[in-house]
Amino acid sequence: MENIETLMGKYGEEGDKLIFKILNNGLHLPEKHANAQRDFEQVLQGKTSKGISERALRYDLTIPFARYVAMNQGQLTFPFKRYQMQPVWRADRPQRGRYREFYQCDADIAGSSSLLHEIELALIYSTVFNNLQLPVEIHINNRKILQALAEKCGGTSHMMNITIAIDKLDKIGMDKVKQELRERGLNEEQVALVEKYISIKGDNQTSIQQLSTLLGDIESAKDGINEMLEILQAVNQTMPSTKICVCPSLARGLNYYTGTIFEVKAVGVEMGSIGGGGRYDDLTGLFDVKGIAGVGISFGVDRIYDVLEELNAFPEHLQAGTTALIFNTGIDKNHLINVASLLRNHHISCEIFHEAVKFDKQFKYAEKKQIPFIIIIGDEELANNTVTVKNLKTGKQDSIAPASLPSMLSL
Repeated sequence: MENIETLMGKYGEEGDKLIFKILNNGLHLPEKHANAQRDFEQVLQGKTSKGISERALRYDLTIPFARYVAMNQGQLTFPFKRYQMQPVWRADRPQRGRYREFYQCDADIAGSSSLLHEIELALIYSTVFNNLQLPVEIHINNRKILQALAEKCGGTSHMMNITIAIDKLDKIGMDKVKQELRERGLNEEQVALVEKYISIKGDNQTSIQQLSTLLGDIESAKDGINEMLEILQAVNQTMPSTKICVCPSLARGLNYYTGTIFEVKAVGVEMGSIGGGGRYDDLTGLFDVKGIAGVGISFGVDRIYDVLEELNAFPEHLQAGTTALIFNTGIDKNHLINVASLLRNHHISCEIFHEAVKFDKQFKYAEKKQIPFIIIIGDEELANNTVTVKNLKTGKQDSIAPASLPSMLSL
């Protein structure tokens, strides 16, 4: 949980609506009833009221991280790096890829404005998805370029209106984005400029050239473009197979981003972003601690799982938690336990079937749990000091000494 004022106003209008508010305790007490109706009406309108709610479930891991850094700045060594994997909550309508509770894994660096960190974080994305053998595109943009677009549209006061509308492009399409921009106070000339900006397409070089032509006369755009070029060059040199793409329409509607922004999309799967992040140099200022720069990325663990499952991309060995099932043949349990202990001491996962029943039932159990090996120790094996090992995938069966089991099952 977080104090509600810590979270509200940090995620844009849409995000604020998706924050789970927690009711105060003690609302049954008569002395708290005086303003209850007014307070509930405020909450129902998406506002906050301390009379009803002072806390909320965390929406992401970044704002709590900034609070932690602000609270512990005297004890931390900067730059301070951390990764964190925890659940977060959104008051959303559940559907494929959208959950009310889901896990995020964040990697963040606080206390440095060096562009080296953006490069390292982009390489972390590339490394992780390469190891998962999951083809992705890393989309990159810079909020300084969006700031320049707002300046060209009449002033930075338009920044949030423009980014909130652009952030919905994939969901609502160009026409509705233009309509929302008009509703947010932009005139037709300004709307046309935004349309021209988000219509920029092509390879990285072409996109950079078009951005320079459209906004290159504004200092913040020059800075943003130069930062992107430096990141692209470093990533392409270090990991040339990385598909990192300039994406002018990438806005990320969160209010706290100030520089580079990232978003990761899975290739060949209809799914929203499976990762995102960026630079947020003013975030600890929300807690009255100025001058601590920050940058970070996030992995959407549940969405990544969904994509891997759809692509049938989980490694086969992950599907079987147990390597070997020791059949229960009715012999002295100590013999079975001794074999299980031998395997476990060699870090080989195994289990003993819980009762001495027909082999058919024990085979079916192994097949359902995708256990690759079975071990049988009956009277004959006991007399010969052997065990029978069967590979259920190949059907091959061997009779070996118990001491040879660990080396055989480790292959």
